[in-house]
Amino acid sequence: MFSLIDPQTLAIASVIVFLGALTQSLIGFGLAVVASPLLYIVDPELVPAPVIVMGFSIALLTLLRERGHLEFNGLQYALIGRVPGGFIGASLLLFAPQPILGLAIAGIVAVAVVLSLYKFSLPVNKATLFGAGVVSGIFGNIAAIGGPPMAILLAGKDASKFRAALSAFFIFSSTIALVILGVTGLLEIKHLWLSLMLLPSVFLGYLVAGKLVGNVDKHKTKMATLALCAISALVLTVKSVIELLPQ
Repeated sequence: MFSLIDPQTLAIASVIVFLGALTQSLIGFGLAVVASPLLYIVDPELVPAPVIVMGFSIALLTLLRERGHLEFNGLQYALIGRVPGGFIGASLLLFAPQPILGLAIAGIVAVAVVLSLYKFSLPVNKATLFGAGVVSGIFGNIAAIGGPPMAILLAGKDASKFRAALSAFFIFSSTIALVILGVTGLLEIKHLWLSLMLLPSVFLGYLVAGKLVGNVDKHKTKMATLALCAISALVLTVKSVIELLPQ
């Protein structure tokens, strides 16, 4: 199992996942947005399947904590939209060269950062939920970053209902994403082993967040997280462009 990844890479990846899980537990999103670009730089095999598995895990922990606030009204339309979006994302994974995927991940992170800085007021109905699900599926199967479209649409909910609704969506949508990756041949046993090796970092981030949640300025944490995401997206962009240049 440990031959899949060298100890130094595993240690770096574990720190990245810990920071992502800590961030998501504190502010409601962030594991994939923080982890995906950095993990792709460390080892492209870690994106998207292992990040999706870890996103499922942190969403399950969050939903268990916030289950009393869950309102599932209408989320089924977003999950339906996640299916065609997921196949579009998987198709891009199958046919795009690695540097192009790197640029796509960097672009998705950049869009997520920009959208997180602005508040949009969209009506929550069957059409917008389905549309958000499609975009979430495309982003999710390329980079495991399926949260921002839904987060923007559901931003009007109070904090507990917001976290509960997003967590429920992530649990089901992550399952859909993994099934699509499996059907298209993009999910292998090695990805599941890598996920298991990184799961302790998810649990540690969740537990540490539980100790810090009352003492942390969530706005400052969010701004620091978005700054880190912007830097990592820039680094990944430069790396991918260099790889595309003639050698």
